[in-house]
Amino acid sequence: MIKNLLLRGLPALALTALPLLAGTPAHGAPTLQRHVFPEPPAPDVARIELDRLTVEPPHSMAGYSRAMFPHWAKQYGECDTREVVLSRDGKGVTQDSACRATEGTWYSDYDAKTLDSASKIDIDHMVPLANSWRSGADTWTTEKRKKFANDLDNSQLIAVSASSNRSKGDQAPDQWAPPNQDYWCTYSRAWTHIKSVYQLSITTPEKEKLITMLDTCA
Repeated sequence: MIKNLLLRGLPALALTALPLLAGTPAHGAPTLQRHVFPEPPAPDVARIELDRLTVEPPHSMAGYSRAMFPHWAKQYGECDTREVVLSRDGKGVTQDSACRATEGTWYSDYDAKTLDSASKIDIDHMVPLANSWRSGADTWTTEKRKKFANDLDNSQLIAVSASSNRSKGDQAPDQWAPPNQDYWCTYSRAWTHIKSVYQLSITTPEKEKLITMLDTCA
């Protein structure tokens, strides 16, 4: 059985082959290893990305629905994006034959809580789907929105407490920031990078808050 197999950055065809490479335990559950949240760029790079983003008022929400962003797509076998992130971000994660997490612990960076059940965990889109719609995704194809909603290559998806994710909702950093201020540096770098990768716009208050958050970086 191959250990320490990383999912991040592998193309779809490689992901499809992973169950064969990793093997399957006797009880039939897929073998998944501990993975790492994709590290966003360094603060100085994030500042450059932030300066290059288009600043404009939010677009209309007309026509928006979460269904416009096909999410939790199958990555390989029975494992969808949510289960892959649960495995990646958790410790001691075990899964059943349908790839559902049955045991494990998760540390929620947003509010510095450690949780012992997948039912208490949400997979947050760093840049929420509705926020992306207001900042440019309203003009995308469905395929591009699907890629955005299931992006494992960039710092877009993270396992956090359900309570913090639902408190955040679709709000930008000027409206909501992680209660755990020790995470502001990573959060602002990740948010800025996703907006840069997908060429999404920001508002003036959003940019000002991101600058404040980036200033917390050592």
